[in-house]
Amino acid sequence: MLSRLSAVMLAAATMLCSGVCPAQTFTTQRYNIGGTGGNDYLAVEPSSDNVFVSRGTHVMVVNGATGGVVGDIPDTPRVSGIAFAVKDGHGFTTNAGDSTLTMFNLSDLSVVRKIHISIDGADGIMYDESTDRILSINHSHPMGTAVVVNAKSGEITGRVTLSGLAPEGGASDGHGKVFINIEDKNAIDVVDLRLMRVIKTWSIAPCDSPTGIAFDARTNRIFSGCSGTSVVVNASTGEVVAEITNGDGVDALGWDPTERLMYIPAGRDGNITVVRQDSADRYSTIATVATAVGGRTLAVDPARHRAYVFALECGPSPAPVPGSPPPAAGSRPARGPITGTWFVTVAH
Repeated sequence: MLSRLSAVMLAAATMLCSGVCPAQTFTTQRYNIGGTGGNDYLAVEPSSDNVFVSRGTHVMVVNGATGGVVGDIPDTPRVSGIAFAVKDGHGFTTNAGDSTLTMFNLSDLSVVRKIHISIDGADGIMYDESTDRILSINHSHPMGTAVVVNAKSGEITGRVTLSGLAPEGGASDGHGKVFINIEDKNAIDVVDLRLMRVIKTWSIAPCDSPTGIAFDARTNRIFSGCSGTSVVVNASTGEVVAEITNGDGVDALGWDPTERLMYIPAGRDGNITVVRQDSADRYSTIATVATAVGGRTLAVDPARHRAYVFALECGPSPAPVPGSPPPAAGSRPARGPITGTWFVTVAH
C-alpha cells in the first residue's frame, strides 16, 4: 500500500554569490513505493511524467507527480541504467547479469528485444541525439568500453575502448562528441562517435571518483559529480574552471538548463546540494535539501523542474554467524532487512 510523507522546508543554504542571494524554499515529498530488489540509477522519460527506477532484476515505472507505480519491466538482471530515444519510441536498460541491453517500447513498456553486447560490466547508459545512438558504458576487462547501438533498430554499430577500468556516466555535446567520466583515473574521456575512438583524456583533479555527468550547451561546460568536491570543466580545453563543495556518496548529477540549477545527491549524507549557475565559471550553492540516506543517484526532469531520488531504508545488519570468517577488508557490511523503499521528489 502506498504511503506518503510530505514536508516543506526552507533549505539551509551556503551563499557563494556576490551581494544578497534570495533564500530558496524546496518542497520534498516521500512515497513508499514498495517493490523488491536493490537500487541503482533513475531516469526521467522526457515525453511523459514517468520516472524509471532500477531494482536489481526489474525496473519500476513511477508517476513523478503522484508517486504511484504505473508499470514494470521484468527480466533485467543486475540492471543499472536506463536511457531513452524518444523519437524512435524506445527505451533501453543495461543488464550486467546477462550482458545485455533490454530494448523496450515507450508506448506500452513491451520488450522489443534483448541486445547481447558480449562484454561484461554493463553499467551506465546514455543517448546521443545527433547520431541517434545509445551507448552502454561498461566496467569491462581488461579496459572499460562503450558499446554503440542504433536506437531505432537495436543493432550494435561499434565499440569504443576507454582509458580506464571504471567508466561511469556519459553526456553528449549534441555534435557527435561524448564526455565519459573515468572513475578510477579521476578523468574525462572525450569520444568522437564518428571516429569511434577516444580523442582526448582530461584530468579533472581535485575531483575524486567522478560518476554523474551533465553538459550545458549554452556555456559549453561539463559538470562532473564527485564525492566531496564536484567540478565544472571547459568542454573545449578540459580545464577545471570551478569547484563545488557537496556531500559524500555521490553517484549521479542532474542539470536543469532552464532554471540553471545543478543537483548533486549524497547518499551517505542523505541530501542534495543544489547549485545555481551564475555564469559559465561561477556557481553558488543555494540549498542543501534533506532527502534519504542511501539516495546516491538522482534524475532531474527539466520540463517540470523536479528532481527525483530513490533509496532503500534498511533495518540493522544481521549478526555474524558464530565461527564464520571475518569480512574482507573494504567490503560493505551485510544489509539488514528492507523496511522502506523511498521515492523522493524535490521541487521549488
